[in-house]
Amino acid sequence: MKPYIVAPEAESDLQQIWRYLLTEAGLAVADKIQGELVDAFEDLAEAPGKGHRRPDLTKWDVLFFTEYQYMIVYRRAATFRLSQFYLASATQSGSSKRGYHDDRKTRHDGPSH
Repeated sequence: MKPYIVAPEAESDLQQIWRYLLTEAGLAVADKIQGELVDAFEDLAEAPGKGHRRPDLTKWDVLFFTEYQYMIVYRRAATFRLSQFYLASATQSGSSKRGYHDDRKTRHDGPSH
């Protein structure tokens, strides 16, 4: 597995998604979805370039990739960096929860709840 970096905001979003799913759908579903999101991060690190640009949303050199109703925003680098998680959940107002942030980073060592 290639290493990748997850922004603190994206890590927080992943935890919030897990907590929401735990409350609404139970432990098995929360763990399953979180695992599949982390698998998507790993797949993007292994084969960067998936997804599409959104010049209507940002001028940054980032790609957008959707997994379930969640939008993963990332940029290709020597070390893969998951820059931001956009929450585009039907349970929320339909708009993105966060903007793109590039300054902060943490290394992803596995899923956390």
